[in-house]
Amino acid sequence: MIRATHAVRSLAFAFTLALLAGCGSDEERPLAPAQPITDGDSCHVCGMLISDLPGPKGQVYLNRDEAARKFCSTTDMFAFLLQPENETQLSHAWVHDVAVTPWASPADDAFILASEAWYVVEHERRGAMGHTLASFREQHHADAFRETHGGRVLAFQDIDLELLAKLGRQDADRHSENHGMQNGMSHDDGAHGSGMEGHQH
Repeated sequence: MIRATHAVRSLAFAFTLALLAGCGSDEERPLAPAQPITDGDSCHVCGMLISDLPGPKGQVYLNRDEAARKFCSTTDMFAFLLQPENETQLSHAWVHDVAVTPWASPADDAFILASEAWYVVEHERRGAMGHTLASFREQHHADAFRETHGGRVLAFQDIDLELLAKLGRQDADRHSENHGMQNGMSHDDGAHGSGMEGHQH
């Protein structure tokens, strides 16, 4: 009986070690890399073709993902990964470091871990479909961008859905103001043209 009990304990101990070894190998597994942005890739949130749009892009791996979910902007990426059902499953994400790659067409070799990046919000540069979060590996590059284009610098953990909603409202207000100015200029041009025509007659 004693030998049987000892055997059972030994098997249980061996099983526990196997489980721990398996967990250790998962933790040591390298992170899946960022994937190239191809001409046919569309945004996981809005469906727009990613390569046609300016500004930093994003890629997300959830725990069970074998392929990256790609996004046309860092804004859309955060809108996806900050959803409660996705946030708890996040493995890792990638964003462009726009300090080392053109804003208009960021390169595939400029992706950095989103969790380690610095972000400038409320700046004047336009990305995919409006405002997007400008992402940088180094904080001093983010500070330099802010000094040139305005805004403020935030870390990954500072970004939440409330901030994204605020940025969306600001972008909509800006679009409405620009649209109103364009309409005003059109009316002025029309009135000016009518006056000239009357003067000629």
